[in-house]
Amino acid sequence: MAGGQERVLRRRIRSVQSTRKITKAMELIAASQIPRSLARIIANRPYRQGMQRVLLEAALGDPTGAKKLLTLPEKVDTALVLVITGDRGLSGPYNNASLRAGERLVAQLRREGTTVRLFCAGKKAAAYYRFRGLEVEESFVGVVDRPTFSQAQDIARRLAGPFMAGETQQVFIVSTRYLSAGSQSVEVEQLLPLVVPELPEDPAEKELKGYTEFEPEVEKLLFFLMPRFLESEVFSALIEGAAAFHTSQQRAMAAATENADELGQTLTRVMNRARQDSITTEIMEIVGGAEALRSGK
Repeated sequence: MAGGQERVLRRRIRSVQSTRKITKAMELIAASQIPRSLARIIANRPYRQGMQRVLLEAALGDPTGAKKLLTLPEKVDTALVLVITGDRGLSGPYNNASLRAGERLVAQLRREGTTVRLFCAGKKAAAYYRFRGLEVEESFVGVVDRPTFSQAQDIARRLAGPFMAGETQQVFIVSTRYLSAGSQSVEVEQLLPLVVPELPEDPAEKELKGYTEFEPEVEKLLFFLMPRFLESEVFSALIEGAAAFHTSQQRAMAAATENADELGQTLTRVMNRARQDSITTEIMEIVGGAEALRSGK
């Protein structure tokens, strides 16, 4: 009985050790991807802030001309929602947080009488919503691990097309924003109609405010800037989501590796105790047999 238990424990220990090798490898891979993702976020930040500042100046320069792209209609018949998750799991709460936020947004819009057109980036989002019975109009796969700007441009065109054609009146994006190594948050952002960003006041530009002239007029300029702004925001959401995914996966795999170590130590102690019990039992049987022979003589 003890020998059989020992064999079972040995198999479990080998299984735990194999699992530990996988989780440790995934932890190291995720950790190696984090600096690259952060470098892309830092490199993209000046372009994003510059695009936001140009949009802000144009909107403030001619509020009447900007009204079409900046004003939300009283009745929103159709809204488009893009949910960004990962293509893979084993990343802690990363995917679930975005999926739940997207599901809550869809439910809220439907309660308000708005028809929702659901777009997904990442295999996890498409599979989750289809399992929940929600129709996914379009799914983008392979764009969330190492996103490129051309992929963001393609997604932005799919979002801007229905809005420019008047098929939808509102466009949302649900993604995970990278704040720091220990903090990532899920954000629901309205992309269209354009939300004029509030940027920190630049003292060097404060005196020049109100002296900006635009060519062509603001309305045409905003229609030209709108796709560029969407591309910038979608790309920022993708690269920040990638950084958040790798960070969350690194933490999850580190915890899994630590748990595997603890489980392996526990099973080793149990196996040693079982082996000791087996040896003790055998010694007792030998001693008992010797005593029986001595008594018989």
